[in-house]
Amino acid sequence: MIQLSLDPGKKGALQILCLGCHSDDIEIGCGGAILRLTQQYADCNFYWVVFSAPGVREAEAKGAAELFVRQEQLKGPLLKSFPDGFMPFVGEEVKAVFEELKQKISPDLIFTHNRKDAHQDHRLIAELTWNTFRDHMILEYEIPKYDGDMGQPSVFVPLDAEVCQKKVRYIMEAFPSQHQRRWFQPETFLALMRLRGMECNAASGYAEAFYCRKLVM
Repeated sequence: MIQLSLDPGKKGALQILCLGCHSDDIEIGCGGAILRLTQQYADCNFYWVVFSAPGVREAEAKGAAELFVRQEQLKGPLLKSFPDGFMPFVGEEVKAVFEELKQKISPDLIFTHNRKDAHQDHRLIAELTWNTFRDHMILEYEIPKYDGDMGQPSVFVPLDAEVCQKKVRYIMEAFPSQHQRRWFQPETFLALMRLRGMECNAASGYAEAFYCRKLVM
């Protein structure tokens, strides 16, 4: 199986844009990959954007970003308060945030939602990511949910078991407001990484998986 890596010979720091609808989406969808990247590339910047982080979720989002990314690498986080579930109905305002981002950063890598996600907010963010950043490397992450929308991703990031444990520990620590949700359990997050690790034959048995719509080599 062919293995690809980001170009370590790039001039300047790697620019990585992390987009999430809600306060825990980035961490659940690509938290392991982020932790691995922070280990693998000392010289990289993470631009962290959350579109719906109202009330207590704002503090949670900020705290989580600071857990996953070292302070010197973290740009932001940029936290918005668009209402959960209503983003398609305020699409013009959401699009304006993307236009502002486009003027500030040309990322080497973008993590965003999957365009086939069952949540309407997630689909909008995925669509606007592609509409805005048309010549960039984009990986769409997956979020487990009641809707049963898990698909067949094609890009895998193997993770050490210790990284997986750290990801899950950080998620549970950062988002106490979500603990009452029956699906928001360490076993849920570990099970998905174990399944994806099996699919890509990861040495550790664990991985995160992504959808890549376009890849230029």
